[in-house]
Amino acid sequence: MKAPWPSLRIGDIEVPHPIIQGGMGVRISIHGLASAVSLHGGIGTIAAAAIGLEEADAFRNLPQADLRALRREIRKTREIVGKRPVAVNIMVAQSDYRNLVGVAIEEGADIIFSGAGLPMNLPKLANGSPTKLVPIISSARAGVLITKNWLKKYHRLPDAFVIEGAKAGGHLGFKYDELVKGTYTPLLTILRETREALRPYEKDSPIPLIVGGGIFYGWEIRRAIEAGAQGVQMATRFVATKECDAAPSFKEAYVKAKEEDILIIESPVGMPGRALRNPFLEAMLRGEKRPVTCPYRCLRACDPLNVPYCIAQALLLAKRGDIEEGLIFAGARVAEVREITTVPQLLKHLMEEYQSGPDASPDL
Repeated sequence: MKAPWPSLRIGDIEVPHPIIQGGMGVRISIHGLASAVSLHGGIGTIAAAAIGLEEADAFRNLPQADLRALRREIRKTREIVGKRPVAVNIMVAQSDYRNLVGVAIEEGADIIFSGAGLPMNLPKLANGSPTKLVPIISSARAGVLITKNWLKKYHRLPDAFVIEGAKAGGHLGFKYDELVKGTYTPLLTILRETREALRPYEKDSPIPLIVGGGIFYGWEIRRAIEAGAQGVQMATRFVATKECDAAPSFKEAYVKAKEEDILIIESPVGMPGRALRNPFLEAMLRGEKRPVTCPYRCLRACDPLNVPYCIAQALLLAKRGDIEEGLIFAGARVAEVREITTVPQLLKHLMEEYQSGPDASPDL
């Protein structure tokens, strides 16, 4: 018997596919990818991290460039998707967090996903807007801290949580040693712990929990749903689509990646990350540095005078197609990417795998 393909509901927003496309910066997921995912039944996400770095005045006034670029990307996405959801990922670690949230609210973003720190004051910044507020967490403890704080100060619950596990790409909410040694808590274990920990704070219905990090096939989506998730977040699979906003050579780097190419790195901003081995990373591992011309301290934890390289500029180089001298973030399953497809084809394959794929898969 085929397993029914569930929809995903966050408050009064419901989409046919239980899939959120993870926000990827710098400018990997902007209006091209986000609109395609939402248009075809998922939730597409614009990443706000250094989104204005390609603006003409970025090096003179990056904060204003970021706000202008975010506003434009939301509007472009809205023009394409109409009433379908437009989501924005805004990291708590961003220096201009408050103003970026303000632009997302002003432009009528349907959902704000917020991680890389605990978004304790996000409801205050949202100022009564109907925009759904969804923290990104990596532990049950973080979920409880946010929930208790929001109930006490703002008399509201998060509209959902995204639980991001250790196999995700980019910056991760785990310790470097945990990632290298594999001693982190598995994703579905964190899901079960979070569901149990939130029960005392839930009112009429449970807070939707979405899991991400290392989910690659449709049958893994089924495993997550059966374990109690209401949906999944996927990012790596969406890079390898024609609609993704990255350069073709960035996507090809995913297709060509092998298991031994995946490295856990210590980011200049103090968070561990997962990236693909290339000449740039090899040089960094040897202790080399790249001159840092900082247009603006876009992440609060960054110390421009002492970091070995500017992470925003390194990510942008990769996005533009310089896969030798750029930083290529990727999820733990990137070596399983085999081809460049399209968003509708990918969603179709995931649905088919969900209904008829095998139960056996790597530990989530």
